[in-house]
Amino acid sequence: MMQHEARNHPSLKEKAIEELKEFWIIAIYLAVFLTGFTFYRRMVLAEFGVTYLHYGIGVIEALVIGKVVLIGRSLGLGKVPDRAPLILSVVYKALLFSVLAILFGVLEHVIEGLIHKDQWAAIMHKLQVVGTHELFARMIMLFISFVPFFAFWEMGEALGRRKLIEMFFAKREPPMAKA
Repeated sequence: MMQHEARNHPSLKEKAIEELKEFWIIAIYLAVFLTGFTFYRRMVLAEFGVTYLHYGIGVIEALVIGKVVLIGRSLGLGKVPDRAPLILSVVYKALLFSVLAILFGVLEHVIEGLIHKDQWAAIMHKLQVVGTHELFARMIMLFISFVPFFAFWEMGEALGRRKLIEMFFAKREPPMAKA
């Protein structure tokens, strides 16, 4: 019986490996999405003669936001009643984690300023330079990228992660001919 109970509760190592896998899935998805937005931004700015070469920013943001998602999930954020339609859970989580990522970004700038021993006025000025339009645009972009992400996440929870992975990556049988 003890051996059976041990199988039901994954070890700390197994939990760490599973969380690391989830982190990389989130980070890679977001890196592709955010780098796509960065490339789009570069193309738009190039039309006005502005050079924009911050391609690494999308990857760095993806790593940070991936960790923010895992932290938020481990804190129980984004819980929606199990009986609610999946669309409500998807939209709610996309909005919640978009706001959370923006808040972490602001907190990151504040901590960076404090580490560099900047005055509060200087820290606030740096945040204002980014501007509310930029922050709002980032939140919209994150929301748009989170909708398909959380749609797949929620479908995986509803169907079972293995079933969802199997549906996407296993070879399918041809449909049966109708008689």
